[in-house]
Amino acid sequence: MNISRDSDVIEVDDEPKFQYGRKVRSRWVIRNDGTFPGKEIGEVLVKKGDVGYVASIGTFLQQFYIYGVDFYERGYLVGMKGRELEAVDEREEKKMVIGNA
Repeated sequence: MNISRDSDVIEVDDEPKFQYGRKVRSRWVIRNDGTFPGKEIGEVLVKKGDVGYVASIGTFLQQFYIYGVDFYERGYLVGMKGRELEAVDEREEKKMVIGNA
């Protein structure tokens, strides 16, 4: 397994980008890298645009924050890097709901 490591970036020197309970959206399709039990390697866990909530915050390689995101509609808790996520702005979400009504 090839681990992509951004050697210049040490996220854990700063506060986490997202806090517990924060509503977030996946910026990319996330596939199982072999660490998600019960799913085949390469199987899609999260689609781009899926929304979830930060349920836990850990670290990886003493370098990155890993956010355990509860993608409630899929029933998965997936560990993701901050760059794979974006915050969901409550005002933006209200505009989307009103615009689709």
